[in-house]
Amino acid sequence: AQWHYPFENEETYKSNYPADFIAEGVDQTRGWFFTLHAIAVLLNDSVAYKNVIANGLVLDKNGNKMSKRLGNAINPFETLDKFGADPTRWYMIANANPWDNLKFDLEGVAEVQRKFFGTLTNTYSFFALYANLDGFMTDQSKSTLVSDRPRFDRWIISELQILIKDVASYYEDYEPTKAARAIQDFINDQLSNWYVRLSRKRFWRSELNDDKRAAYETLYECLVTTAQLMSPIAPFYAEWLYKNLTGGKDFESVHLSQLPKVDSDNIDEELTESMHYAQSISSLVHSLRKKEKIKVRQPLQKVLIPILKPEVRERVEAVEELIMSEINVKEVEYVDDASGILVKNIKPNFRKLGQAYGPKMKAISAIINGFGTEDIAKIEQNGSYDINVEGEMITLSLDDVEIVSQDIPGWLVASEGGLTVALDITISDGLRKEGLSRDMVNRIQNLRKDKGLEVQDKIAVQFATGDTMMQAAISDFSDYIKTETQALSLEMSAESEGEIFDIDGIEVSVQIEVAKS
Repeated sequence: AQWHYPFENEETYKSNYPADFIAEGVDQTRGWFFTLHAIAVLLNDSVAYKNVIANGLVLDKNGNKMSKRLGNAINPFETLDKFGADPTRWYMIANANPWDNLKFDLEGVAEVQRKFFGTLTNTYSFFALYANLDGFMTDQSKSTLVSDRPRFDRWIISELQILIKDVASYYEDYEPTKAARAIQDFINDQLSNWYVRLSRKRFWRSELNDDKRAAYETLYECLVTTAQLMSPIAPFYAEWLYKNLTGGKDFESVHLSQLPKVDSDNIDEELTESMHYAQSISSLVHSLRKKEKIKVRQPLQKVLIPILKPEVRERVEAVEELIMSEINVKEVEYVDDASGILVKNIKPNFRKLGQAYGPKMKAISAIINGFGTEDIAKIEQNGSYDINVEGEMITLSLDDVEIVSQDIPGWLVASEGGLTVALDITISDGLRKEGLSRDMVNRIQNLRKDKGLEVQDKIAVQFATGDTMMQAAISDFSDYIKTETQALSLEMSAESEGEIFDIDGIEVSVQIEVAKS
């Protein structure tokens, strides 16, 4: 009917029929889907559409059907005015498959606006701020080869290529929910929280050297590609982001550009695995710090990592410096179970065993409870372990058991997914002073922000404290404090009329002003 066929536009009709997909509410299955199908068979002996999406219902946040009578209906126009079309659309698509019922919650839309769009906007703003300060301009003909860029850049480009491959596959399979979630996870977990956060110092450098240029090129590529990948779901925001980045020099609109093609040569599986270990180890150490209420700014001396396979040690050693920086420790030591430093216990995963083996679970559990050190080492090293249960050989996997390590005096131990870390939580005077200096940097940076100072503004700092440990910390780490805060001078006085801070129970007065020279 839309082409006024069969009265005209026959060629246009034939080139667009059958439709790639149709979508309608699930309640229209008989009245619409079936009617289209029946007419197509009668007229053309053909299907009317290649794919069909039967949309689920939009319910209230408690799963009840919306109605004015119940007072649980949400005004869509008010929602669009408050949050915008793209965050609303992204929430609806990322939260549930289109064919499932959606429990619509305005708080969920606000969270998407804040966590995803807010994070992506902040990442772009970070790039734009420093790129404008340096006068950085992209030039594809002079761009640094990915293979010549630092390891960290090669890793995020590898993750980007994996994202391109996955998202293209999801779109092809009519799985927009999987596509939205993949893009969201990449921005929040990989690009913003890992790559940008750990690359900040590269952008802060005063000179535009090769390393800084590679960082700009890498972040630019990630942002432009993200705009293209998200454009089918968030067309307005993607257009804004794409035009801000490119100025429309390649394509007038993101919707006129081609969806990126995966570059398999830039997928580095070994690097991806190494970074996965870095992220997992860092997550475990951060959980231990949180448990013991030790701030990340407080340096610690050592972390022990038991490694059972040589190839795993190679992967971890490749990102050792990154791990040390992220978890703020001075050294990483690798041990094996023969060292006797860590004591491990094993117990059955009753839920998994019950689902898999039913009535045999009791006998299997008894065998697992009797495992010794060598048995635990073998199942960890091989990922599986054969046992004889009433004459039948059964192969256990790591998912069938739970392995935990005991804390040792002065250390905290955590395990997850076959990885174990032991953190030395003894804080010497030297470590404490360094921690206090980092806290001092944090307070000064907050003052800079409160005063609205620009990134490039140099400052003079004056502080006063009666605590000898804090005085020693600022004295010993004065160069570090000045470098991190863009301070030309750092002076201690008997009194200061500045802001009063409490740093680990120590009162410090800090005053800053823009340096005169």
